Amino acid sequence: MSTMKEKDPEMGSLIKPEVSKPAAEKMKTGNNAGKALSSCVLYSFCSVSMVLVNKSLASSYNKFIDGDLNILLVVFQAIIAVIAVEFSKMMKWVEYPSFSMATAKQWAPVNIFFCAMLFTGMASLQHNSVPMVTVFKNITNIVVSLGDYYFFGTTVEGLVVLAFATMLGGALLAARNDVAITAAGVFWMAANCVSTAGYILYMKFATKNVKLSKFGMVFYNNVLCTVFLLPVTLFNGEMNLFLNTEVIHTFDYAWKNAFAGFVGFFLNFASLNCVSNTGPTTYAIVGSLNKVPIAILGFYLFSSVITPQTWFFIAVSMCGGFLYSYAKISAGRKKSKKTTH
Repeated sequence: MSTMKEKDPEMGSLIKPEVSKPAAEKMKTGNNAGKALSSCVLYSFCSVSMVLVNKSLASSYNKFIDGDLNILLVVFQAIIAVIAVEFSKMMKWVEYPSFSMATAKQWAPVNIFFCAMLFTGMASLQHNSVPMVTVFKNITNIVVSLGDYYFFGTTVEGLVVLAFATMLGGALLAARNDVAITAAGVFWMAANCVSTAGYILYMKFATKNVKLSKFGMVFYNNVLCTVFLLPVTLFNGEMNLFLNTEVIHTFDYAWKNAFAGFVGFFLNFASLNCVSNTGPTTYAIVGSLNKVPIAILGFYLFSSVITPQTWFFIAVSMCGGFLYSYAKISAGRKKSKKTTH
């Protein structure tokens, strides 16, 4: 007959060893760091893939079009993403509630900021050169960081400020020979800066406060994108341009758009996941650093020209990115030490 002190082999799997509080905190910190890193990598991969797919579409078919179909492509890809997430729900791979107008109203500001970001981004490119747009994009990161501090109480370490300064300084040096600055250009870039920051910050708020799974958020994001942007394509002539340009009514064009839609589906999920697991500041920095692989891959895949200024900015951006990563890792270690003592 066994005593209470003897180990019962049948009960062994049910008895969990006690984990000390410091060890539990350390495990939790490690898990959070792993989630943050994987969400950043997934977002970066999907973002770069999306740009390259759209670049392929543009380089293949823009020569047949007198204008562009930028907003219409977003609408096409949003529709594909809705079909993909609804199919996943029908197959019971994902779960989220049916469409609700109350939930749509809660999520609508995300899409309003997104549409404003698209419109002001296109307008700013019409009135500014690429180097100047890059400079303002780095200023956007600073605005996002300030908003992250004001609205969510996220502290900004000294090394993070130094990383911002490094990236902004590199962009300013890359644009130092660009003196073609107009009042209209500054207005549209400032508007793009505010709308981009608003989009990222409100997305963080929505992921915390709107009671939806990530896939439910993907569903509402793309449904509302379609609702808001489809009328724009009718007013700006993109829909008419597409319907009257028969040369692009091909299987190849449809297939590339469909593939871009699937990539967009994963990009939506990756964006929400990244903001949720890291924060607006990190999301904005990763978005800026994505320009580095895009520029390099564009050079090899599409024979894009990379000027010495661009190479310089790539080098400085990478330095700023490494510095930001080191700052976040150091802050994580300090936080871990505080919780274990």
